[in-house]
Amino acid sequence: MQNDFNLIVDRHNTGSVKWDFMARNPGMSAPSLLPMWVSDFDFPCPPNVREALHHRVDHGVFGYSERDAGYYDALVRWFAKRHRLALRPEWVCSIEGVVPGLALLLQMLSKPGDGVVVQGPYYGSFAKIVTLNQRTLLENPLKEDAEQGYVMDFEQLEALLHTQRPSLFILCNPHNPTGRCWSADELTQLLFLCEKYDVTVLSDEIWADLLLPGSTFTSVLHLGTRWHPRVIAATSASKTFGLSSLRISNFLIPDETLRDNFTQRLNAHGLDVFNALSMEAASAAYRDGAPWLDELLVYLAENRAWFAEQVAAWLPWAKITPAQGTYLIWMDCRALGLNDEELKKVMTECAGIAPSMGNGFGPLGSGFIRLNLGCPRRYLEQALEGLMRITPAKQD
Repeated sequence: MQNDFNLIVDRHNTGSVKWDFMARNPGMSAPSLLPMWVSDFDFPCPPNVREALHHRVDHGVFGYSERDAGYYDALVRWFAKRHRLALRPEWVCSIEGVVPGLALLLQMLSKPGDGVVVQGPYYGSFAKIVTLNQRTLLENPLKEDAEQGYVMDFEQLEALLHTQRPSLFILCNPHNPTGRCWSADELTQLLFLCEKYDVTVLSDEIWADLLLPGSTFTSVLHLGTRWHPRVIAATSASKTFGLSSLRISNFLIPDETLRDNFTQRLNAHGLDVFNALSMEAASAAYRDGAPWLDELLVYLAENRAWFAEQVAAWLPWAKITPAQGTYLIWMDCRALGLNDEELKKVMTECAGIAPSMGNGFGPLGSGFIRLNLGCPRRYLEQALEGLMRITPAKQD
């Protein structure tokens, strides 16, 4: 590999949420803890992105900026080549993050008290924006599956749609925290149900580029124009290229009426001004970042394979959920027989790691942890050394 992903980069004292702000979480204040919680990775972003940023900074003028033709061209070409998805530039609505965009769409497409469906275990920020916007969180639990990890429960979903009549369905694809990539057949079945009950699907596809070998990604936009009036896809270069704090994402909205309403909502909130460095970084990443990403995907797959092999050999109480994408591990620790507070305590005090606790992903996450494998191998070795110190209590 040309890029050294084993390189340790000290992120302390950089304002990193992952490394400098663990103490915000109760029980995770010890400075010696290895942070494996926040889902950003510990690798420098692609060299071509850093070069583009240096060039833009050297220019020295940072007046009001707008997305130019090169920004749209890089994005459209990326999706055409990487995912065989034909985008039109006019579909692209940019905002400084996926979660803020989802929050605006909740306000635009529903009213207080309306139901919004999520699939548990679910990303905690989905629940946050639903409840803080006075909407009703409706959970359609995923079903555990030995081969695929998790599958959708369509029978339960139809019952939920029929009785609760929600306005919106928030889809996560690939799914955080489990790493499940939904198939075209599953997505089509979902969309038929949403059409039947007049539900709009907001699809968070921020992990789409981070696939495991042999896996494929299907966007809701792959499935044909029939569904365009009720689907919106959210994308970003942030997960793919390590640009989270640069804050730019793209909502792909093929329906003209939905798109115009969203654009008006952005304007009403004064969100029609764009960060020059964010646009420069995203353009450079999509334009020339593919070789770097290909190397990264090999490294991430090797990290996952190594970690899974070690867990199978040394941690009889742990079970790793099968996944098709992301650099996250969803690990079942229920065999330890601990409640969630006890599980956190053994992870921090015994193993010396700070995971994302599974109960933060809703009721179905109880007894699980989420670990971030987007890091140099040495961190995984350190985490494993700690996890090996955990032993199940003997049963009477």
